[in-house]
Amino acid sequence: MKKEQVVNCQFSVWYPIFKKHTIKSLILPLPQNVIDYLLDDGTLVVSGSDHNTQRTHTNSSDSDGEEDIQWSDDETTATVTAPEFPEFTSKVLEAINSLGGRVFPKLNWSAPRDANWIALNSSLQCQSLSDIFLLFKSSDFITHDLTEPFLQCSDHDSPDPVINYELVLRKWSELIPGGEFRCFVKENKLIGISQRDYTQYYHHISKQEDQICQSIQEFFSQHIQYNFLDEDFVLDVYRDSWGKVWLIDLNPFGEVTDSLLFTWEELTSGNSLSANQQEGEIAQQQEGPAFRYTTSEVTVQPSPCLSYRIPRDFVDLSTGEDAYKLIDFLKLKKSQQEDSEEEEEEEEEAGQ
Repeated sequence: MKKEQVVNCQFSVWYPIFKKHTIKSLILPLPQNVIDYLLDDGTLVVSGSDHNTQRTHTNSSDSDGEEDIQWSDDETTATVTAPEFPEFTSKVLEAINSLGGRVFPKLNWSAPRDANWIALNSSLQCQSLSDIFLLFKSSDFITHDLTEPFLQCSDHDSPDPVINYELVLRKWSELIPGGEFRCFVKENKLIGISQRDYTQYYHHISKQEDQICQSIQEFFSQHIQYNFLDEDFVLDVYRDSWGKVWLIDLNPFGEVTDSLLFTWEELTSGNSLSANQQEGEIAQQQEGPAFRYTTSEVTVQPSPCLSYRIPRDFVDLSTGEDAYKLIDFLKLKKSQQEDSEEEEEEEEEAGQ
C-alpha cells in the first residue's frame, strides 16, 4: 500500500467520480482551530452555539448565557470553557439542514464507528455540530485520520503528502447491516466479497447468495471497474431490498483496512480465494470473486468495536497483549493486600 493510494481514497477524491451511485453528501473544509480542538485531550466540553446545546442549557440560571463549566474539589478550582466556532458552526448547520436535518459524519477517510456507544441512542446519526464533536472526540478512528493516516504505507521513507482535512456530511439513510458488503479489488479484478457485519448471522444472505454476488459483480463491472484512480482498492457497497447496489465507501487495499472474513495474507498472495465451504468439503476452483459470509448462529462473534468502550489498559490485561501492564497490575494488587493486612494488624493492636 502506497501513500498515493491512501490519498486517492479520500472521500473528496472519489465522490465526484461516483456521485451518481452513492449517498448524497456535502464536504466542508475543516479549519485548523477545529482540528486542534479535536486533538486536544484536555478539552471535553463541546461548543454550545448550535441549537441542540442551546436547548440543553435553557434551564440554566446563568443570566449572562455564559457556557463556563466549573469543576472543583477541595484543593483547586478550574474553569473549562467550551470553544466556539461561529462561522464553521453556521456552515455545518446549513449543510445539515440542506441534507434533511440528519447526517452521518466522517472525515477524509474514517467515520467514528468506534464511538457510537457514547451517543444517547448508540447511533452515528447527528443533528448538530455538538453531536459530531462528541463522536469525533471519542473516536480512535478519527484520531488516526488526523495524526497518522500513512502509518502502514510501504513507502514510509517518502515525504507525507499534504492533506487538507474535511468534514464530510452524508444524508442520513437507514441501512440494514445485513445489506452491507466489503469488496476487494486487485489489479482491477473483483477477487473477494465479505459480509460487512460478520459478527451476526443473516438468514437472507445464505438464501440469496447467488443473487447478491451477481448484483455486486454487475455493479462493479458497470460503474466501478477501470473508473477509479488505482487498480488495487477496497469498496464497501449496500444492496437494498429491491436488489439495487449502492457505493458506500472506498478504502486502501492494505492492512489499514479490515479484511473481515478474509486475511490480508490471502488477499495479497496472488492465489485463488475460496468461498464459504462446509466442514469436510474440499475447496473447489471457482470463477468470479470468493463470497464469504457468516453461515450460522454458531459462528456469531462480538463486535470488534466493543473493545473501544473500555479503557485500552483493560483490553491489554484481558488479552495478555502487554505483559508489563499485567506485572504492574499484580504488583499493585499485592501492595494493596499488604496495606490491608497492616491496617488489620494495627486495628487489632489498638483494640487490645
